[in-house]
Amino acid sequence: MLISKTISLNYKLIIFFITVLSCTKVFATDYFVHPKQGRDINKGLSKNDAFKSLKRASEIHFQPGDRLLLASGETYAESLLLLEKEGTLENPILITSVAWNSGESSMPSIIDFKGYPNGILIEDSSFLHISNIELTGNGYYEDSKTDAKMRCGVLIRNNKATLMQHITIKNIHINNVYYENYGFERGKDEVKTANGTQKYGWGIRVINRNSEAIIDSVQIENSSIKNVSHTGIKLTGSKKNITNLTIKDNNLEFTGGPGIQMSDVKSVHVINNYVSHSGSTNDSRKWGRGSGLWTWSASYVLIEKNKFLYANGPGDSAGAHIDFNCDNVVLQYNISAYNAGGFCEILGNNFNCAYRYNISINDGHRVKGENGAFQEGKILWLSGYQGTSKPRKGPVNSYIYNNTIYTDSTIVAKIAIDNTSSGILIANNIFYFEGDSQSVLGDQYKPDEISGDLADNVFFKNNLFLRQNSWPKDIGLIDSAPLIGNPNFLSLGRIKAEDYMPQNIKLIQHKGIQIEMLPNDTVGLLQSLKLKTDILGHPIGEKLSIGAIEPIR
Repeated sequence: MLISKTISLNYKLIIFFITVLSCTKVFATDYFVHPKQGRDINKGLSKNDAFKSLKRASEIHFQPGDRLLLASGETYAESLLLLEKEGTLENPILITSVAWNSGESSMPSIIDFKGYPNGILIEDSSFLHISNIELTGNGYYEDSKTDAKMRCGVLIRNNKATLMQHITIKNIHINNVYYENYGFERGKDEVKTANGTQKYGWGIRVINRNSEAIIDSVQIENSSIKNVSHTGIKLTGSKKNITNLTIKDNNLEFTGGPGIQMSDVKSVHVINNYVSHSGSTNDSRKWGRGSGLWTWSASYVLIEKNKFLYANGPGDSAGAHIDFNCDNVVLQYNISAYNAGGFCEILGNNFNCAYRYNISINDGHRVKGENGAFQEGKILWLSGYQGTSKPRKGPVNSYIYNNTIYTDSTIVAKIAIDNTSSGILIANNIFYFEGDSQSVLGDQYKPDEISGDLADNVFFKNNLFLRQNSWPKDIGLIDSAPLIGNPNFLSLGRIKAEDYMPQNIKLIQHKGIQIEMLPNDTVGLLQSLKLKTDILGHPIGEKLSIGAIEPIR
């Protein structure tokens, strides 16, 4: 009996110590790299014994909890390769910058990867946390031009691993990433191609072309991307094999393509990002076209509390748009302003998508035929386009409600709704058009054809219009119970949500209708049809109001 108890006690002690060891960093190692003071023949285990190059650092066999520490404010003229590195959930591998001398502030170290394909390559690796690093890669040296197809600040990709997971990119600053050298000019027709055909520089890319493998749980947070020749953050999957991503609190400015783009992904949360001047043309190496954000073949994507501003381009280039083959994509609580392509764009073969409680300001100002534009800007566009080789098939169960939409007198507010759309709800919106409105045809590569009834299963009711004639009569879609009047916004043309607080409270308060599922819809929306708060966080009671802001007396 005593022996039995002793064995049991010893077993429990062994299990306890194993658990303690597995949950602590007792075996973790710090590695140091300094481009001026280090030497690659060193062991890298202290600042006085640091490695010199990122090439040598790339050869380290990291263990869970290890840290790679770069010298604050120093420049590394090369790239960092993280191939087959494996931390754990409790003890990820950390790569960051540290002050080298006491009393110094911890500024980001700089990786200048000019001439290299990537600044940081993460391949077949998991449980990594990368922070406080600046990356730039502006073209190539004449003796360093490679056959690489692109240049990326950070590239995360699968090669052999069946699972990559838990990769965090935080406080990373990417600026001036171009494949070509300064002075290179793209042909005028390049911007007319679907995504560009030439070589570009990108900010952060996540790529998984192996449909049997998974990249799961990637976080991109508190980072900035500015002046890259194509997309700021781009996710490219296959059969929804990139899952559970968070894109949060980032600044993306002057990207030559879209700010954020995702294809074949599932379960993505895009929250509180600032995206400005996508489709920038301030450098001839840029593509010159792009929405602030767009999705393609994506499922369960929540896009909320972002600002999408000043998107430019001759086609697309909305604040945020839903390209074809998506389902359960919801845009809510966003500010969309001065985007050439428009505010709400939902293309073909999309299911159960929504724009709700957003504020749109002077979107859709582009005019087809002017300055090379091959598409009209549109405040609202439901399209039947689902690829050049497939027949038109409009989106199914599109919910557009409680948005506040303002255009000034210089803009013709254009609307295009494809007659192959099935299931449309447009309710409780404020359509404040100071100028004219116009019905136009969808024009993704070629104008849609007019044929048959406008659409099936339409609920268009209880929207507020500035004037009786604010909505185009020839569109064939008429509000069955419109409200007419001026909500008297606090200010017009500015891009703060508070400026669109209605002062004419009696006109809109508690005048909304409850949003119910469309007939033949058995799914509803991601989260719920009924939200608890408005764009400003004001509570929404049982009696809804009109527009994106719930007035509080």
